[in-house]
Amino acid sequence: MLIEERHRRILEELNKNPSVTVARLAALLHVSEPTVRRDFTELEKKGLITKRYGGAILHPSAADQEIPFLLREQERSSVKAEIGRKASALVEDGMVIMLDGSTSAYHLVPYLARYKDLIVITSGAKTAVALAEANIRTFCTGGQMRIHSFSYVGDSATAFVKNINADILFFSCHGLTEDGRMTDRAVEEADLRKAMFTVCKKKVLLCDSGKFGKTYFYNMGSVTEIDEIVSDAPLPPQIEKMIRN
Repeated sequence: MLIEERHRRILEELNKNPSVTVARLAALLHVSEPTVRRDFTELEKKGLITKRYGGAILHPSAADQEIPFLLREQERSSVKAEIGRKASALVEDGMVIMLDGSTSAYHLVPYLARYKDLIVITSGAKTAVALAEANIRTFCTGGQMRIHSFSYVGDSATAFVKNINADILFFSCHGLTEDGRMTDRAVEEADLRKAMFTVCKKKVLLCDSGKFGKTYFYNMGSVTEIDEIVSDAPLPPQIEKMIRN
């Protein structure tokens, strides 16, 4: 297992179970306890966790902090690339497109290069760089960059978004509940997405099947407020019915 993948797994386990021990993590990851302790040291240097006797906790100042972009970028990357390919079929030449700062939206970028005269607005710093490298006319929302996620948030980002008229929005969330609620960890990013909803003619959720049935503490809205969901697997029947209605 690569170090980045191991770090991601550790953060996920700590998020689910703050009392998980070094011994338990070592067993889950099939590594030695000294390896887990070294991982703890690296994650603490990055400000993501605080070590304690026998284990660690997520950093107390980051209750809504996302798993870092560099780790999320590796998570189910082939699945997200396939979702990006499917979603690109909704794009047409000359569109004004809005992308949030998610890794799902980031994986859409390579499939946009074949279209002409696009304008893309994004709240993701890495996404903006990828768009520029693909020679796509790009605007970044600006604002305060969230550490680790490389996403812009805040009043200035919201104000910029509200001045845009976009044809389509591609965005993601951390969890999609059985009753159709889109939930997330990061309040500020979720609130910026809500602002994006108001200025885009069409709203498309990029949601891999690993997020189905998961609930996080902040509600971003309902799938009844959006137009389409692109996933790697068939949608749960209740969700599909809500989208069709």
